[in-house]
Amino acid sequence: MKTWTGTGVSEGIVSGPLWIYLPARYEVPRRAGCDPEAEWQRVLSALEKVKTNIAALRERAGQSVGEAEAAIFDAHRMFLEDPELLEDIQRRLQEEGINAEAAVQDAGQNFAQMMLALEDAYFRERAQDVQDVIQQVIRALLGLDQSGQSPLQPAIILAEELTPSDTIQFERSVILGLVTMRGGPTSHAAILARSLGVPAVVSVPFEWADLHSGQPAILDGNRGTLTVDPDPNTLAKAEQSGAVYRARQKALLESAQAPTVTRDGLRVEVVANIGSVEDAVQAVRYGAEGVGLFRTEFLYMGQNALLSEEQQIAAYREVFHILSPRPVVVRTLDIGGDKDIPYLGLQREQNPFLGWRGIRMISERPDLISGQFRALLQAGVDVDLRIMIPMVSSLQEITQARELFEQTRIELMKQGLPCAEQVQFGIMVEVPSIALVAEHAAKLVDFFSIGTNDLTQYTLAVDRGNERVASLASPFHPAVLQLIARTVRAAHSAGKWCGLCGEMAGDPLAAPFLLGIGLDEFSASPALIPALKETLRKLDASQCRPIAEACLTLSSPEEVQERLRKIAG
Repeated sequence: MKTWTGTGVSEGIVSGPLWIYLPARYEVPRRAGCDPEAEWQRVLSALEKVKTNIAALRERAGQSVGEAEAAIFDAHRMFLEDPELLEDIQRRLQEEGINAEAAVQDAGQNFAQMMLALEDAYFRERAQDVQDVIQQVIRALLGLDQSGQSPLQPAIILAEELTPSDTIQFERSVILGLVTMRGGPTSHAAILARSLGVPAVVSVPFEWADLHSGQPAILDGNRGTLTVDPDPNTLAKAEQSGAVYRARQKALLESAQAPTVTRDGLRVEVVANIGSVEDAVQAVRYGAEGVGLFRTEFLYMGQNALLSEEQQIAAYREVFHILSPRPVVVRTLDIGGDKDIPYLGLQREQNPFLGWRGIRMISERPDLISGQFRALLQAGVDVDLRIMIPMVSSLQEITQARELFEQTRIELMKQGLPCAEQVQFGIMVEVPSIALVAEHAAKLVDFFSIGTNDLTQYTLAVDRGNERVASLASPFHPAVLQLIARTVRAAHSAGKWCGLCGEMAGDPLAAPFLLGIGLDEFSASPALIPALKETLRKLDASQCRPIAEACLTLSSPEEVQERLRKIAG
């Protein structure tokens, strides 16, 4: 028996045979004196083949793990279209006269090395994505099959490294767990493992000589360990622990179907963040009482042109049907220059998260927003529909959006088309400026939904995708807490309700504070809902109020978290 310890990135305990994944090896030919134009045409042909393959992988990912995770493959497509990478390939063909395979390999390695040289762990892990895409292009140039191997029976899959395209090709039914020698918590393999609901451990320093396919093993995603050739006693304990864990998860899932009521009788709404039809199915399964954030970006990504009004209506109706009769909060399009969607007229921006996105599109593309309004109003007949606008930073933007919304309703009625009558109109509170004038904004809307991910990022001037400063991006920072509390109070003073749809909503540690300030709706990822409901049921809302007030007087995120940990016991 031998045990290695790595980093657990997805919870769960399983036992079963190992299956070692060894990607197909190939030799990259290197020839000189090639025709640059002919080789460039070969590159372009290979790029198109890979784009088609990536589109298929994206569709599969969307069906199996949801739209948020499937967006990984949108990033892969963007790498294929990166001007610097393509220019480097073409330059090597022209200046060195080498063949396409060699030029792609050299340019890809250079691009990946640039990322690996950065101190930012996030970008270092994105180098793996570049290598994944480059390997696909080289295989296409060599005429090799892009499909990979897969276990024939359920197994713990072990690999030196797993790319997103590797991971998504495995049938869910054969994945007991995932183990890799490399990778970190933010690697795509880790993200996909959590979405698939399988235990996973990365950065495991195993020795290849000690391992072979079919070998009995135990994978503990909670402790981050891999044990091979376990003795009978260890195996029995692991199977018992796994059974206990699964039983607890099952009990949580069953209790999640009931309403959420605190110890002192306060009814709390617990709803889901979704981005696709598959997410909607998951939301119902995990006990969501509705949807607090329906990201509509899936209608725009991976498309070659804007969907017609009829196609949009059909897509919305499919989601609404699954969730009926639960309420659904729909966020209108929130895509900026960080996404490659040519038909929307987006341009690359130095800081796309502070750029032309959300409600700011109303100045140049009011048709995009009114088009969404038209489709939603027609699809939302007999639905408890709430529509909210993202990236609001001023009262004028709220007025503009609401006027466009009302104008769209009038046009539909004049045309004799179906139109939802009882629709709530709200905004995302994610920009500090709107939180600071929330008492004025509350008079113009029916509800607020606080997006703590971006509110934290914008308040603290921290790029949450930058690992070097990510530790500063805490929603428990007193400044962020003050803005959240101010927003909730402003909503209630105006007789409106307020939800929260950032990651903070699903964090059990934050529950006493959020409950204490009177938050009406918690909106979290579907998988987090069962545990969140259990946490809220154990709390007394009246006792949480002084706790929240005390947190608002503290001076650092660490003090706030320490105070809340004492409450959690």
